[in-house]
Amino acid sequence: MTATSLSTTTRDEHGARQNEHASSCPGPDTGSAAGIQLTDISLSYRQGSQAVHVLDRIGLSLAPDEFVCLLGPSGCGKSTLLSIIAGYVQPSGGSVRIDGKHHTKPTPQVGVVFQHANLFPWLSVAGNVEFGLRMAGIGRKERRRIASFYIGLVGLEASAARLPHQLSGGMKQRAALARTLATEPRIVLMDEPFSALDALTRESMQLHVRRIWQQTRRCFFLITHDVDEALLLGRRIIVMHPNPGTIVQDIRNPLFQDTDAPSFSILRASKDFADLRQHLVSMIAGSGSNSR
Repeated sequence: MTATSLSTTTRDEHGARQNEHASSCPGPDTGSAAGIQLTDISLSYRQGSQAVHVLDRIGLSLAPDEFVCLLGPSGCGKSTLLSIIAGYVQPSGGSVRIDGKHHTKPTPQVGVVFQHANLFPWLSVAGNVEFGLRMAGIGRKERRRIASFYIGLVGLEASAARLPHQLSGGMKQRAALARTLATEPRIVLMDEPFSALDALTRESMQLHVRRIWQQTRRCFFLITHDVDEALLLGRRIIVMHPNPGTIVQDIRNPLFQDTDAPSFSILRASKDFADLRQHLVSMIAGSGSNSR
């Protein structure tokens, strides 16, 4: 496998081929409009007398069971695009559709895991995971059952009664992930959730997330500037360039193992991994020519 043999979509051909990815991925029969559809998403604002263009005509389709990584340098608009999908920010132009319906505000269908866990310090792990369920009016017995399931899914059964200050960084992020999953969103957005963790904890969290995706088969959309992370987790890797933020390549990851939990150490040692990594690094390095 060489970088030139990859199944990719460049910016020029992206609009014509973006639906190909969603239709070719296995998943529940939810209709042709299922998943996320971004059409010509643009965002700009005025700074004094000048217009600042943040995103330019972003087009993207995500199938309902895909794991997609959005890769790009800091400042290219990745987190802004995630905020638009989440309904926190309104684009200047274009539209977001989820399962075929126009999407403009936060909804329980879309869960977000942020860079920082942001747990309530006065609540235990279980209390934090139950919080969204309690706000939704779910009864105590049922929300405890649901919370217990997702706390177990992230491997925190023994820490359910602990307060956030008694947790390590990785444990806090697992609790935050369980809190998001407990409301059972169809789409899970993750904004560089492992960037503040040490290397060993980060890899452990990546494995946790990969196994959870395999068990739940929801749509996971991960923002990252870490090339290795994108290669290890993404079925598809979307590459962005900055100024303004645009999608320049859409790669179907040939290293992705759809059913079995991967051995990250074996993947990293392979020539295919090294070749694809170099290709992606070159793509991101090339984005510097767009910077102002």
